[in-house]
Amino acid sequence: MAGRPRRIVVAITGATGAVYGVQLLRRLHATPGVETHLVISDAASLTLHQELGLQRRDAEALADVVHRNRDIGASIASGSFQTDGMIIAPCSMKTLAAVAHGLSDNLVTRAADVMLKERRRLVLMVRETPFNLAHLRNMTAVTEMGGIVFPPLPSFYHRPATIDEMVEHTVDRAVDLLGLDNANAPRWGGMKTTPDT
Repeated sequence: MAGRPRRIVVAITGATGAVYGVQLLRRLHATPGVETHLVISDAASLTLHQELGLQRRDAEALADVVHRNRDIGASIASGSFQTDGMIIAPCSMKTLAAVAHGLSDNLVTRAADVMLKERRRLVLMVRETPFNLAHLRNMTAVTEMGGIVFPPLPSFYHRPATIDEMVEHTVDRAVDLLGLDNANAPRWGGMKTTPDT
């Protein structure tokens, strides 16, 4: 795969947390040698507007290549099109279920199926709480197929002061999972000792 950019497929679906997909696109856009292929579901268009005040075209402007979710003949629908990974950020429970059961009825789920069958990295930022048994079984099925279930749960050991800092830390972890260079990400250096320990 030498001689071409690292191709990452980014899908944004209708679950809450559209900010994760947008921030990830911004990060990847600023990463040299990365080419992003974006798919936005119809429900995600609503969530982008509701949560961030953005139009679909605002998110699309952050990607190198944009595909329509109904275009199942797109390049990313074939395993012969070389890519380096895919992340669905956020991933709705409907999309999770479709991936878990191989229902390739749109480009998001078809591209995810391609990642699994080609043994490429697939990361699902699932967004729901609490989980019911169907959610848990679907997450287990995707994990057993080689996908990575990555709920965007905030961490607090780095003492975030803003929502943006929590989102950025999660995006850092997602970039790590995609196997991309992420030299500026804060790294855990071990627990600091306290005076009474």
